[in-house]
Amino acid sequence: MKFVSLAAVAAMALLTGCTSVSGTRFAQQEAVMPKLSADHGRVYFYRVDALTGGGMSAPVKLDGEVVGDSLPGGYFYVDAAPGKHEASAATRVTRKLNFVLEPGETKYVRTKAQFEERVGRVVPELVSAEEARRELPALNFTGAAKAN
Repeated sequence: MKFVSLAAVAAMALLTGCTSVSGTRFAQQEAVMPKLSADHGRVYFYRVDALTGGGMSAPVKLDGEVVGDSLPGGYFYVDAAPGKHEASAATRVTRKLNFVLEPGETKYVRTKAQFEERVGRVVPELVSAEEARRELPALNFTGAAKAN
């Protein structure tokens, strides 16, 4: 029985590794990113590589507009006007997150694959800058910056 469980975990790890994105690591990308303008805020969207839902992806929307994809091991950012915003990720079920962005502020939204009632969902959650700064260096840039 232990052999089957160990084999399943190994297979999941292998599949997760295969579905990770490639691209420029955070430190290199950050060095060439445009400076944030004083009249906008920046929102980083990212997803750490994890065994749960490793192969699942979902479009990420900001205020109803697709701005990127939630991919394991990837991140992207959006420069947006200050004010109230709604971030969402949709699989079969859409999960939403509301937040306020101030001028010059940076927010971090981690997306996380979860399984509830046998259905995979990608859930956005606001995280602290400290937590995001610990997780982002291991991730790869997945797309050009978008302005919203």
